[in-house]
Amino acid sequence: MNQSPTTRLSLLVRLRDAHDRLAWEQFVGLYAPLVYGFARKKGLQDADAADIAQDVLTSVAQQMRQWEFDPQRGSFRGWLFTIARNRLRNWLASPARRINGSGADDHQATLQSQPDAVPDEADWDADYARRVFHWAANQVREQVSEQTWQAFELTAVATRPGPEVAEQLGMTVGAVYLARSRVMAKLKTLVQSVGDE
Repeated sequence: MNQSPTTRLSLLVRLRDAHDRLAWEQFVGLYAPLVYGFARKKGLQDADAADIAQDVLTSVAQQMRQWEFDPQRGSFRGWLFTIARNRLRNWLASPARRINGSGADDHQATLQSQPDAVPDEADWDADYARRVFHWAANQVREQVSEQTWQAFELTAVATRPGPEVAEQLGMTVGAVYLARSRVMAKLKTLVQSVGDE
């Protein structure tokens, strides 16, 4: 089983400064979609999931000045998962969200469509790993030519053979594999910049 990257301690230290715009942009870029997706998986509508994400990130922002890294208490992402899970549970349990069933078919269908459980931490970690990859891919795609990106995407993601991709893109086979290698190296560097191995 692949381990997903942990949040880099240097980023967490920078988050203590509420005015470190770059650190907060990176943090929000990685974690807002993660929390939002977490809420959407449980059936929340777009606006409700966005509210949960904003509430979680606001809570983190308020607590970061006092936050101390203690590996014996768990990871930062585990702490964030706990906050997100608790906010989601509170939202689902709020009296305004409860449905008073009458036994009618339409009420029964509504009750059955409600989320039954909060996603577990393994789902959270897998979503985080995907989110880090997508974030890094978006960054790298802006740094390379479209042809280089396509060579990477077609060989590494779509797993098409190099010679086929070379013919499609009008490149040599060697150039296709070089492009793929360069993109993969940039991706690895970016992923490592936000996570510790």
